Amino acid sequence: MRSVKHSISLLKAMLLRIPMILKTIFLHGIGMSPASGKQDLRTELTVAVIRSFVTFELPLEKTQKNSMRDPGIKGPMWVSKVTLSQPEVDVREAVLRAIDDLKVGGETYDIPDIAVVEAEWTGHRRGVGKRKPQPDLTEEEKYRRLRSEAPSDMTVLYFHGGAYFVMDPCTHRVPVAHLSRLTGAPVLSVRYRLAPQNPFPAALVDALTAYLSLIHPPPGALHKPVPANKIVIAGDSAGGNLSLVLLQTLLTLRRSSRTIRFHGTDVPVELPAGVAGISPWCDQTHSLPSIVRNAHLDYMDLSTQASTDEDNATTMPVPSLPFPPDGIWPVSPPRVGMYTHAVTALHPLASPLAAPADLWKDAPPVFISTGEEGLADEGAALARRMHQAGVPVVAEQFEGMPHCHGLLMIATPAGRRFFQGLAGFCRDAVAARVSASGCLTFVEFKLRTEREIPLDKACEVADEEIDARMQRQAAWRSEGEMLLQKEWWERARL
Repeated sequence: MRSVKHSISLLKAMLLRIPMILKTIFLHGIGMSPASGKQDLRTELTVAVIRSFVTFELPLEKTQKNSMRDPGIKGPMWVSKVTLSQPEVDVREAVLRAIDDLKVGGETYDIPDIAVVEAEWTGHRRGVGKRKPQPDLTEEEKYRRLRSEAPSDMTVLYFHGGAYFVMDPCTHRVPVAHLSRLTGAPVLSVRYRLAPQNPFPAALVDALTAYLSLIHPPPGALHKPVPANKIVIAGDSAGGNLSLVLLQTLLTLRRSSRTIRFHGTDVPVELPAGVAGISPWCDQTHSLPSIVRNAHLDYMDLSTQASTDEDNATTMPVPSLPFPPDGIWPVSPPRVGMYTHAVTALHPLASPLAAPADLWKDAPPVFISTGEEGLADEGAALARRMHQAGVPVVAEQFEGMPHCHGLLMIATPAGRRFFQGLAGFCRDAVAARVSASGCLTFVEFKLRTEREIPLDKACEVADEEIDARMQRQAAWRSEGEMLLQKEWWERARL
């Protein structure tokens, strides 16, 4: 009954969008659309429809719940739901130690509880139609079936996107199962804690718990130990951020300590085979030009969270996300961002682009794929910075494509090319055969050609200017947050 109501609601919503859809088709047909020459009709319609659903009309709690609605498990996938046991506080303390080691001064954050971590093992199920339900089996039996059809010794640890405050592993089952099919690997998709209820660094604590649980299975786990060099960490958008900052956490801990207490044993801090970021969110301050330059090609409009004048400064206070007030937003005292305090936006474990090049030294191979989207500059700039540190980087950018295009449009030529690159990187990483050219591969419109751009030239903004822009933007956000909190304290005293 619930699924029927949801289908009816979706149909009504699409009917309301028919005028917008017809306008998009007409403008595209006469070559007058904003994305003319950059997107085919299917891509432009996809962007327009998704953009129309990205609103702040509903309270955040309802928006969050709607985004996590479970569509059910059917079609060519196995899903086994698991709960990873709560470890000792040492995992949280390791994250806090890494935060303190990388502090640049003045950062504040909430200290999270240590908790169990829910996750889903996901794999491809052969020989079934798109509507075939999953058999009524125990989670353990589902896992055994999944493993029998995902025989690779590789495991992908996956973190979903959603700006750290929406979405869930259940929303990403289709692309995650597709990745499993292409790699032959099981995927552990993590339900990390969401903001604003659980801001930075709660998600990072959950990510480290999940990673250590793969290598050192806790009591009751269904899986056998997975060697670190057989793990690829991957994620999209905020999940791409989480993948990268988990890697930075591991690199930082290896410099200061070799072990973490985990379920009664001192375990070594080991690096994964590789890390893959899909349209990764690398800059919490939204400082780089592509945020505005590529807005017409993307369904995300981040310009309200970024100053837009030439020197990246403004006299107007930054607004917080304008959801109607409810039980979880705004928080008390208020923040301008869901995930971090404004003064923490430049911490390398919040914004991986804020990490100097030398902090990436000795990292395993990294894959970064973006569209021509709001976050394009962030991905290219981070790839360049990692390359400067000697990290083997495989970087790709798809002309005209929006945020996370490969996950949204799997069956398109661009989607197939994206998954070819991602799956190939995963296989090469665990086989220790990643070949990095030192270039970004730019996939041109309709895949007519691909050209190589040296990573040193892949982002038009120099490293020094990036740092300056991020610092100015962070200061602007901090000032805006202080004004919000001043008003909040004044109301509280009345």
